[in-house]
Order: sequence, then structure tokens, then C-alpha cells
Amino acid sequence: MADVRSDVLVIIPTYNEADNIGKLIDELMSRYPHHLDVLVIDDNSPDATADIVRIQKKRYGNRLHLLERERKQGLGTAYIAGFRYGLQRGYAFLAEMDADYSHDPAALEQMLQEARHYDLVIGSRYINNTVNVVNWPLARLVLSKTASMYTRWVTGLPVSDPTSGYKCFRADMLRKIDLDRVNSQGYSFQIEMNYRVWKLGGSLQEIPIIFIDRTVGQSKMSRKNIVEAVWIVWFLKAKSILRLL
Repeated sequence: MADVRSDVLVIIPTYNEADNIGKLIDELMSRYPHHLDVLVIDDNSPDATADIVRIQKKRYGNRLHLLERERKQGLGTAYIAGFRYGLQRGYAFLAEMDADYSHDPAALEQMLQEARHYDLVIGSRYINNTVNVVNWPLARLVLSKTASMYTRWVTGLPVSDPTSGYKCFRADMLRKIDLDRVNSQGYSFQIEMNYRVWKLGGSLQEIPIIFIDRTVGQSKMSRKNIVEAVWIVWFLKAKSILRLL
């Protein structure tokens, strides 16, 4: 098993994030100089995102990792690949983070502190009935908030923001999940991972974050992601009842 400098791996999937990824990596490395490593998973971005990461790897060495895939395969498969990568290399904590700066790197400090005590820590935009979202159009905000309420109603999942993509898992918890059975993408992937942790008896904790929509680049959310999120909650509930999770 390869040696690691940190027990934390931050997993960042990318597709056409050349405008953001260099700045984000620099901030993570400077803000947490001895606390974490970063894995970028790039789906063959035509804007040369991976080239930027390769250049930075010369500066940061073994703290920065790059996994390149031949084509765009979706957020869920990227995170699963990242989980496998981190578990194989002995990291104790694996965090998810967007590349577009919608997730404030400063919030990661509290998340990692809480992860010492919980199996899954989620950065929540809606904790305590608040709405901490900046630069979203009203329609998207309503969609996201409604999806959260809908998910809790169908599944009983005790999470205020089940579609949040800013989170940290304990590796021991991830090892209990059959990752081969996780096939959802986008919002649905976040819901499914939360649900699986909860159903396995894992402890969940939410911390408040302020979500700031990207200022450069394009959103990756699609109609397919939205439709999948509608039916995945019923699918998960049925599988749980039938003990097929």
C-alpha cells in the first residue's frame, strides 16, 4: 500500500474546469498544507483541465493526484472511482468537493473536524430551515429545496440537504457499502450515498455552508439528473424494504 502524507483525500471530479481547477488546488494546498491530499478525476476535458493539474503536480508532488478517464462518464462513477482510489491507498477520510468554487474551501476545516466523530458529514445549504444559496435563480432554488423535502418525505432520511455534494465520509463507513451496487448520478448519487450510510446505521452530521453558484464555466446539471432524482428515492426505499440494498 502506497504511503500517504495525509489521512484525508479530497476528491474533485472535473469536466471543462480549466478556469477554476488551478486556483482551487492552490487554495486547498496553501490553506491545508499538512492536512489533506487532492485527487482530480478528469473525464477527458477538451479545455485541457488535466494539463493544468499535471503542471501543478510538479509543484505539489504526492499531495496531488490525477485520474484521467477516456470520456465523460458522470459524477457518480467519478466519485466511485475516487472512493476506490482512496480506499486502496489507505486514506481514513474521503471528501467530495465541486471544482467550480461553489463549495468554499474554508468550510472544509469544520467538516474534517466533525468527521472525526461521525461516519458522514454533509455541508448543508438548508440546515435549521435556512437557505444559504447565492446567485441561484428562484426556479432552481425552489427545485432544489423541493427535492430535499420530497426525499425526506419518501425515505425518512434525517438530512436537511440530501442533494448536497460537499461532504466527507469515514473510510471505514465506505468499506461497508457495496460500491458495485451504486449506479446513480448527479443529485441521485448524493441521495443514494446518504441513504446507504443511514441504513447501515452510520452516524450523520450536517454543518451549515454557504453555497455560491459558479461564476465561470457552465453548470453540469441536466434534465436527466432531475428525472433520476425523482424516482431514485422510491427505488431506494423499495430495495431497503426488500433487503436488497
